[in-house]
This record gives sequence, C-alpha cells and structure tokens, in this order.
Amino acid sequence: MADNFKYFAFISYNSKDTEWGKKVQKKLEHYRMPATLCSERGWKRKPISPVFFAPTDIQPGGLNEELQERLRASRNLIVICSPNSAKSEWVGREIEFFHSLGRTDNIHFFIVDGIPHSGDPETECFNPVVNTLGLPEILGANIHEKIYRRPWLNRERAYVQLVSKLLGVEFDTIWQRHKRQLTRKILGYCLAAIVTLAAIIGIWVANQPVDVTARLNETSVHNDNLPPLKEAVVSMMLDNEVKTDTIKKEQGQAAFKNIPHRFLNKPVHFSVICRDFIDIDTVVTLTKDVTLNIKRDPSVYGNVHFKMYNPDEEKNEANIAVSVNGFETTADDNGVVSLFIPLEFQNTVYQIEAPVEMYNDSIFMPCGENDVILTK
Repeated sequence: MADNFKYFAFISYNSKDTEWGKKVQKKLEHYRMPATLCSERGWKRKPISPVFFAPTDIQPGGLNEELQERLRASRNLIVICSPNSAKSEWVGREIEFFHSLGRTDNIHFFIVDGIPHSGDPETECFNPVVNTLGLPEILGANIHEKIYRRPWLNRERAYVQLVSKLLGVEFDTIWQRHKRQLTRKILGYCLAAIVTLAAIIGIWVANQPVDVTARLNETSVHNDNLPPLKEAVVSMMLDNEVKTDTIKKEQGQAAFKNIPHRFLNKPVHFSVICRDFIDIDTVVTLTKDVTLNIKRDPSVYGNVHFKMYNPDEEKNEANIAVSVNGFETTADDNGVVSLFIPLEFQNTVYQIEAPVEMYNDSIFMPCGENDVILTK
C-alpha cells in the first residue's frame, strides 16, 4: 500500500473524547491483518500505521499551518463522532479542510456516542459541516450498534468495520477471522486464569496463615517504684507490609493474626516503642511465640536537673550542698543541680534536702531545665 502520504490516517476529535481517540489510534496501529491478504496486496502485517493523533494543545486559535500540513500528509481522515465533536468548531474545520483536498471518499466516521441524524443538538453525533458540504449519506462505524448482546463485541465489530473501510476490503473477510481470534484470546485468558487460580490455591494451601504473639521481657534491673510497662507499640515487618499492635499492660502481649506460614522460622524485623523504655529495632527468627528483650531507659527518671532559686532575694542559690534522696551533690554557680541516680534507686519523686529553707522540697520526675526548687 505504497503512496506519498506520511500518515495512514489523521484522527479528528473533541478534547472531551480524547480517551476514545487514543483507543482508536492504538487499535488501528496494532491491528494485524491475515498473512494471505498481506501477501496478496503487499501489505505489512500491521498496515494501518502511522496514525496521527494531535495533542489537544496543537490548536491555539484556529486550524494552523502545522495541522493543515498534517492533514495534507494523511491518506485518510477519521472523525470521532459524538455530541461533543458535533458541536466542535475545530472538528468541523478539519473535515472541511480535508474535503477541500479532494479526498471526500477517504473521510471515515467512528461513532462513540450520540445518535446519527437525530436533528437534536444534544444527541446528534455528526458535525453540521457534513450537511453543509453535502457529503454522501453517512452511517459510520457505531460502537453502540446492537448486533450482539455483549457491548464489548459490538465495539470490536465497529473497530473491524473501520479497518475494512480504511483498507478497502470486505468486512466479512476479516470479521469472521477477528471473531475466531477473539475466541482464542478469550480461551487463552480463561486458561491463564485457571492456571493462575490453581497457582494461587497452591500457594494458599502451602501458606496457611498462623497467629503470632510477641511478649516483652524486661532485662534491665526491675524497680517497683517506677511506672510499669504500658502502651508498648510493637511492629513486625513482613516484606513491604508492616503489622502493628499495642501492649496495654505489663503482662500483656502483642497479637499478629493471619501471618503467612512462609515467614515462620525466617528472620523477621521487629521494633518496639514504649514510653520510659529504650526503643528496639531487631531481627529475630519468627515463631508462633516471640520474646523481645527490652530495657528501661535509665535517663528518664535518673537524670535529675533543677535550679535552686530564692524568689524573695531574686537570686540563685549558688554552690550550696544539696541531697537528692540521699545522693549528695552541689549546686553550680547558677544554682543548677544535675546528677544521675542509678536505675535501682530511681523513683518518680525525689526528696530534696539543703542548708536553706525551701517552699517545696520535692522534685517530680521526669524533670528538666524549667523545674525549680524555691528557697526562702
């Protein structure tokens, strides 16, 4: 099918029908003709190529020279017909220009919506320029023509109608072959679906889910004076999925349900975030009962930091001896007291003793730079 045209066809459409235009372009450029016909007529197996599909922004203000050149270089004009394109000034101009080139017989209509010759602007699918130019009686390939009960089969029939008109071959010549191909393709899909389903069932049987529990074991020195473990967030990473549960009391456990069997006895990533305890991020061999060792953060109740301040004299109590629950230290030049109390002696409240009278003689933990013991 040699000629001097750069494009086999030019698709004219309204921007609201862009998706249909892309579908038609793809269908045509990938349509494989029977080898015998290709041999007889000297075609490629995919003879309808290339098909020009203009981007919507190529029309800044009229039918510019670039579009006119593309139309001149196109052997056929395919109009995506719908009430949208029927109201489109640009579609009308493209039909009019292609008609002026003397290729009226090469204008083809592909109806995606609306009713041919309805006379109602809301449903009419043909652009009025068709009547203005006095083009021959037009039916066009209509995806909604109810030949078959299944809509997708009517769409396929419309595509083949368009192909047969573009190539000048009998519709039935390629439609019967196309239906056989569709049947084979559907059978192939069904077979693939059966094989896939069988594989999925096999994997499912081999990977019956299990329930996993994770218990936390405190390995640091236990201190009954400190708040017990609670609200521990435990996370388990499985491939790209993260499962999370919260332990709400000291003797509780995290529960992870429906874990694929294949993860058992494999290294799995766990993390634990819990107030007053050191966060952990570790890898353990997954079993149905997992124990995760955690340690209390000794800095939470152990780092004591406050200021000795006399509000009456508006001065810091500098360089005075201070006792915090029996642990001796000295306030610095700014009256700041800092010390660390070992985990086994920690508490939530510490008694303060100093050689000065105090308004408050207790420091509540955790404490920090804003905590002050007021002296008299």
